[in-house]
Amino acid sequence: MTRLFKTLAAGSMLALALSAPAVALDDQQKKEMGEFIREYLLQNPEVLIEAQDALQAKQQAQRSEQSLKGIADNKDAIFSSPTDITLGNASGDVTIVEFFDYNCGYCKRALADMEEILAKDKNIRFILKEFPILGPDSLAAHRVANAVRLLAPEKYAEFHRTLLGGQDHASEETAIAVATSLGLDEAAIRKSMAENPNDDLVRQNYQLANAIGITGTPTYVVGNEAVFGAVGIEAIEEKVANVRACGKASC
Repeated sequence: MTRLFKTLAAGSMLALALSAPAVALDDQQKKEMGEFIREYLLQNPEVLIEAQDALQAKQQAQRSEQSLKGIADNKDAIFSSPTDITLGNASGDVTIVEFFDYNCGYCKRALADMEEILAKDKNIRFILKEFPILGPDSLAAHRVANAVRLLAPEKYAEFHRTLLGGQDHASEETAIAVATSLGLDEAAIRKSMAENPNDDLVRQNYQLANAIGITGTPTYVVGNEAVFGAVGIEAIEEKVANVRACGKASC
């Protein structure tokens, strides 16, 4: 049997299997089909790579479609939540929203990107969206952060930079240590945590992330798009420039 014939046969058998699943094959036909497909794939392994690439492209398209719809359906919760902390220019013409976790290593590295963006662009509004997904210590650290937000919102930005930028694993203890170093009273922090837990806030952010298709941190929302991962300052600045140029993150 020539290679061409084997290739055509394998392709035909595979197409038959995919397009007509109701066709009943006897044991000999199943065996022959399996042998044809196996030989074809062994001789043409690049087909598997092409299939994987096509699958990834399809998944990315589906993810982008979900994020676009999720952002469009939840604009107020994303850009106008009264519980979020805003850095930079509160009246800026472009808003960047970052979903972050205090124990996210990529978020720690991306902190420098935020700082540079805010230093260079005085017309950026930067929103911090609490999104603890890395275990109980992250949840506890974010509860302390919520207490800081309620007790001394003017110190939240410094608290955020210090805790996220530090080398220590973020936990209730390390977060309280940062807060008290900024002048907050530990007893007041613990009282606020007990009386005003941020469980509902975190739950809302989980639901929001699910609607957008966010599965990790950091994730940014710029304009009408989600930007997944620590993509670097250039990629974020490109999205910002596009929003200013055409009103969308991708022109």
